[in-house]
Amino acid sequence: MNFVTSSNNLLHHLQSISGALSTNTKLPILDNFLFTLEGNSLTLCATDLETTMITRMEVQSEDQGKIAVPAKVLLEVLKNLPDQPCTFRINPSNFSVEITYDNGKSKMVGFNGDEFPKLPITEYKSSIEVTGELLSNAINKTLFAIGTDEMRPIMTGVYCQFSPEDIVFVATDAHKLVRYRRTDIAAASSSAFILPKKPLNLLKSNLRGDEIVTLEYNESNATFKFNDLTLVCRLIEGKYPNYEAVIPKESPNVLTIERSQLLHSFKRVAIFSNKTTHQVQLKLAGSELRLSAEDLDFSNEANERLTCNYDGADMEIAFNSKALVEMLSILETESIQLSLSEPSRAGILTPFESKNPQEEILMLVMPVMITR
Repeated sequence: MNFVTSSNNLLHHLQSISGALSTNTKLPILDNFLFTLEGNSLTLCATDLETTMITRMEVQSEDQGKIAVPAKVLLEVLKNLPDQPCTFRINPSNFSVEITYDNGKSKMVGFNGDEFPKLPITEYKSSIEVTGELLSNAINKTLFAIGTDEMRPIMTGVYCQFSPEDIVFVATDAHKLVRYRRTDIAAASSSAFILPKKPLNLLKSNLRGDEIVTLEYNESNATFKFNDLTLVCRLIEGKYPNYEAVIPKESPNVLTIERSQLLHSFKRVAIFSNKTTHQVQLKLAGSELRLSAEDLDFSNEANERLTCNYDGADMEIAFNSKALVEMLSILETESIQLSLSEPSRAGILTPFESKNPQEEILMLVMPVMITR
């Protein structure tokens, strides 16, 4: 089993799937890439049994066969090679892999490719095509809000809700919530599932934005196909919380302000907040917004005053500054609206103006008890 390929081209394909490699496994075979050669077509695969990534590339060969190649060693070799043709010679009797290049060669021992885990044969009931830009936006706007509590696994992923009217992506950790909705694309029928964090990060790093992504899914698995990549992942089982129930129906007190102005003010004031609560207090009255924070343990405090457009009753409310900074950083519009009902109820953060009328972003953040 021999083939010749460009070192940079092979490195590019391997790096695109390397994120699927297992980081903590008792199965040594999962520390390898699976190479499957069929003539001039080389298929590369990496998996941790939950998430699998596959890519294909053309090589110079007329052979066929498969072998599992140590991922870490191979990546290090290719990273340190200038772009040049590399010849791979695989001995099927002892699974040795010899790589020959301009000024030398290296040798490593792989595994029998037949021992590599096989992809489950899955029948998909539903599919949808979306643009890479839409999917990338949905991931970027929601991923930061997912939970990290492994005792509540359903909240450690992004909830995808597809219907004939729209598609909705939701993430929450019980302290903050993001709902990203698009009405310019719809599914043939209604369905919902929860995508885990790892495949979402892999999609985020591999999507360019100009591609068409084919998504196939059922109750237990989802497959994404785009460019020369295929990503297969197991879905998180369980019923997602009724997120609509926590979104206030009425929030009559509305603050409108320039996003970057509020973001930088929050960042500055938060430096002086308590390192446990990260509490920043907002005091709203007329056209004035006051931000304040203090850390009594170190006698630190900061106050800032901003001019804003506020329509509502005078109010004092406090938020975790880390959550607000994350949300304001994710939003891209010039101005935002913060809608409030009372100091003990969630605030709703939305863009003031939308570049795309078919895109709707809602961010909810729970307040924290004001400590004096």
